[in-house]
Amino acid sequence: MALENEHIGSAIIEANEFPDLITKYGVDAVPKIVINERIEMLGAQPEAVFVAKVVESVTEPTPQEP
Repeated sequence: MALENEHIGSAIIEANEFPDLITKYGVDAVPKIVINERIEMLGAQPEAVFVAKVVESVTEPTPQEP
């Protein structure tokens, strides 16, 4: 998706090299996908599931902070 749309970015991070990110995102398995700091998925996902989660991350209301 990031290759097709300039408004979408992606990064692949070697978790062992960034222990602070392991803690921040609670990584206990890979791959772990985090979309817009709101949606999290573990393991490889079918394309349809991945796309649905991307859409969900921009269409669902953002949870309010307490």
